[in-house]
Amino acid sequence: MAQTGSSFFPTAALEDAFAGIGAGTVAVLCMQPLDLLKVKYQVSTTSPKGGLGKAIWLSLKEIKDRQGWKGLYRGVGTNITGNASSWGFYFLFYNMLKKRAAGDDPNYRMSAGQYLLCSAEASAVTAMITNPIWVVKVRMFTTQADSPTAYRSLWHGLSSIVRIEGFKGLWRGTSLALVGVGNGALQFMAYEKMKQWGFDRKRTSYAKMDKEYTAEDDKLSNTAYTVMSGASKLFALTATYPYQVVRARIQNNALVHLYPTIPACISRTFREEGLRGFYRGLGANLVRILPGTCVTFVVYENLAWLLRTTAVKRESKRVS
Repeated sequence: MAQTGSSFFPTAALEDAFAGIGAGTVAVLCMQPLDLLKVKYQVSTTSPKGGLGKAIWLSLKEIKDRQGWKGLYRGVGTNITGNASSWGFYFLFYNMLKKRAAGDDPNYRMSAGQYLLCSAEASAVTAMITNPIWVVKVRMFTTQADSPTAYRSLWHGLSSIVRIEGFKGLWRGTSLALVGVGNGALQFMAYEKMKQWGFDRKRTSYAKMDKEYTAEDDKLSNTAYTVMSGASKLFALTATYPYQVVRARIQNNALVHLYPTIPACISRTFREEGLRGFYRGLGANLVRILPGTCVTFVVYENLAWLLRTTAVKRESKRVS
């Protein structure tokens, strides 16, 4: 992307954080029911009946019939907090690391390995910071609202965990979250290289037409962002999905007697369900995660572009 030299906020990193928070919020509001269903499938030890589409429809209908429309959005506040903060922190750290790698050279082209490393580092830091939110989210998604042990809110969940399990309970599954940084690292490596290729083609096209490339042109089409984000997520998810199943099972306190540790969870899952058990909920996850990922990246790219172009216009008016 072009380096405009202007920032809407005091630093460009804050622009990325703001765009990430906005993208995470919009994605949760769009995809919450399927996200709820994904977690329920992950912690389940039985396969849903019928085909994927029918199973998803029947599961959502069951939740709606038993708990009302409110049941489909149980834990939405926690989910928004988790996703918004995760994407905000991630893009903040990721773009700071990319800037450090590029140094003072605005035309520096990062390699796939550098993208992989920056993404992995940003993912690791973000996972450590936000893990307590995800523990509460999993438990809210897998309990009935009227259950005596149900968490009423994010704060109630966090305080309950500290009171009963101690502070270490907030970071249950953190080691698996750190293993999961490979998911984001692989995704962003693929996404950034595809996006780099897209901008190269656009600049080449402008050069052939002898057309000036401005800050407002520093954007690909929403279709391009959709295809790139979907393809990169599909690649990363199929490579790293099993850790999500294990993580969800050990974070669910209702199953702690079955899966007390990571090795025990892996061993029991393989023994009772085979390799298929590590991909439980993958279909629902693909249905949820691909549209959710596309929404997140399209919103992020558009917000980031809007902030950049607004900053350039504001700077031009001040100079003139």
